Amino acid sequence: MAAKGEGWIDAAFRSSRVNEAYLFMKNKYIQENYAPGTTNDHVVNGPLPISTGFPSLAGTVFGDVGIDCAFGVPGTNYAFIFSGDLCAKIEYAPGTTNDHIVQGPMTIAQMFPFFKSTVFDKGLDAAFESTRENEAYIFRGKYYSRINYDEGRLITTRPITDGFPCLENTIFESGIGAAFASHLNNEAYLFKEQYYARLYFTPGATNDKLMGGVREILDYWPSLRGILPQGNLCGLNKLVR
Repeated sequence: MAAKGEGWIDAAFRSSRVNEAYLFMKNKYIQENYAPGTTNDHVVNGPLPISTGFPSLAGTVFGDVGIDCAFGVPGTNYAFIFSGDLCAKIEYAPGTTNDHIVQGPMTIAQMFPFFKSTVFDKGLDAAFESTRENEAYIFRGKYYSRINYDEGRLITTRPITDGFPCLENTIFESGIGAAFASHLNNEAYLFKEQYYARLYFTPGATNDKLMGGVREILDYWPSLRGILPQGNLCGLNKLVR
């Protein structure tokens, strides 16, 4: 299982709002405008307790302990969230606190029966949605799967470096701590400890590439200085709806 860097980003998913994403650190989160390809990023909301921004998660493992992994459903306000071996599908209702749980909480194996008795049924490290309809990439340790979550189908499971050769000899070859799909086509952000990378991925092929290499988060995300690592999370505390 990939180690999640203490106090850094544990999970993330792309918002339906252009160039925005939700980043989760333990039981807190921020809503971030990540300004793809620039250093003009800024915090839209947070840091806040997850249960404050997502009232439907109060009293659940997701709100109280935190979110380990997440991915969104393109064209909707839905997302799948994971904590330990549990998962749920939520409607996150951006700009409001009218979020609600659509399905779950339940075990990963109940939500995704094709993961039963695999390395993925006890917990996930990271995920991001593909540009192929109803498909997502799921990561645990040095392995990943490409799934069709609408059809309930496991398409492939391979070592990360087999499917993403550009990650060989990087910190990500042994695991990914968090990820989210960019609003730019076929791009995703990968995180692990204090590092991140911008990935151009090629569904069904292995022509992926790293755009700019592996970098330190705080060197290229100025809005996160004073927030990360998690010991600095007292830096901001606002809720804008």
